[in-house]
Amino acid sequence: MTEGQKCLLYCRVSDTKQKTSGHGLESQEHRCRAFAATNNMAVEEVFLDDVSGGGNFNKRPAMNALLDHLRKNRATNYVVVFDDIKRFSRDVYFYWGLINKLDEYGAVPMSPNFVFEKTPEGRFQQSITVAAGEFEREANARQTRQKTQARLEAGYHAFIAPVGYRYEKSKTQGKILVQDERVAPILKEVLEGFASGRFRSAQEVRYFLEFAPEYPKRASGKIGNNKAKEILTDPLYAGYIEYKPWGVTLRRGRHEGIISYETFVRNQERLNGRTYAPTRKDLNRDFPLRGSVACECGNTLTAAWSKSRTGKLHPYYTCQNRKCDYKGKSIRRDVLEGRFEELLETLVPARPLMSAAERMFRKAWDMRAASERNRKALLEKECQSVDREIEKMVDRIVEASSGTLASRLEDRVCKLEEKKRILTEKLKDIGRPVKPFDQMYRTAMLFLENPSKIWHLGGYQEKLAVRKLVLKDRLVWDRKGLYRTPDLSLPFKALGGFKMLENQMVPRRGLEPPRPCEH
Repeated sequence: MTEGQKCLLYCRVSDTKQKTSGHGLESQEHRCRAFAATNNMAVEEVFLDDVSGGGNFNKRPAMNALLDHLRKNRATNYVVVFDDIKRFSRDVYFYWGLINKLDEYGAVPMSPNFVFEKTPEGRFQQSITVAAGEFEREANARQTRQKTQARLEAGYHAFIAPVGYRYEKSKTQGKILVQDERVAPILKEVLEGFASGRFRSAQEVRYFLEFAPEYPKRASGKIGNNKAKEILTDPLYAGYIEYKPWGVTLRRGRHEGIISYETFVRNQERLNGRTYAPTRKDLNRDFPLRGSVACECGNTLTAAWSKSRTGKLHPYYTCQNRKCDYKGKSIRRDVLEGRFEELLETLVPARPLMSAAERMFRKAWDMRAASERNRKALLEKECQSVDREIEKMVDRIVEASSGTLASRLEDRVCKLEEKKRILTEKLKDIGRPVKPFDQMYRTAMLFLENPSKIWHLGGYQEKLAVRKLVLKDRLVWDRKGLYRTPDLSLPFKALGGFKMLENQMVPRRGLEPPRPCEH
């Protein structure tokens, strides 16, 4: 070894957590620097890795950088110092590939814990040491997978907590998933909204999540294109566990679901059914009535921003029907939406009507408790019937002589088990106490009393809800600057239609003047 021999240090830990929580890299670098000083070597550069690579050095960024440095400086004949032979590789095949690379670039490996010799005995010792490390790595990986798989089969999520959940330590169950109070309500709204048709596509779900401030996003404020679909198709949010790569079939989880399993199944049916054109994110939020107003010709008005000669943008609604006399003639947004706001202000029911509606809601609330008991008995009976049918199918599978018949019977059992899961979820929901009347119907009563207030104070989603709940069909815009008589939804028809403040309840004696009785 010549005086002042240049050397490169290589240090590695298996994952980022060891780098941030422990001191593995610092201690390795300290030992390597001490070894270099003892052997009169000058440290030129240090390469640090915090990934395992599964034994493959090609998957480690710092190792690739080290080899690239050696390739560019072949004439220097560096010494590569590392703490332990296991830091290089714990895979015999890749270890000798790495040693051959060092030989090719004229570099010599050295370690304070191992002596490298280019003799048959030395190469044998290296192979034995690396093979022992490879066995240890694979045995640890197998043991970790077995424990993780057992955890999954027991109904516990065993990976990184998904969005909407966090881990909480339990004295008896270890780490279990609990709902994140900030994000879980947003996901519940999205998942149930997709099932009900409020969101027509996964892309609409994505836009909603991007505009929700509590939902975690990337630094750009966006979420991945496939993230919305992953959320819609993950049974974890319905309280179930499944991991197909390891053969863990769908089963009830030990965590509480954000939605019911029935809602999850409905979402899968919607995803696999009819598809919709992606929503135009740039326009819908600027034009909440887009798609709900028609021209006199019957064509739905579209909306866009128009640039004036001065370069200023102005919002307009227009008809694009080629056969329409008003094609291309713009309607200012403030005019069209202002008329709609005036229309909403007329939808204020009289106090007696609201009192009658409240009494009807209270009666419905009282009847629900009685109907829930009957419904529970019917569901329990149906669940027992499904259990009996499953037992019959299993017996037929055992007795089946044909593989095709057995396969079809197994498919039938799978469908019955899914039906049973849905019934179990329904029974679970029925067992929950009914919410108090004020809590259950408060939002509905507030909406019926004054939809205009919700339109003014709410955001885009609230405006969209008002639009859908008030109107049964599209509004027709008269070019005189007014809406034609709208087709209202059933609740507002029942409560009296327009100008409700001018309406009064009919007195008991009727409207005709009193007349004397003949007898």
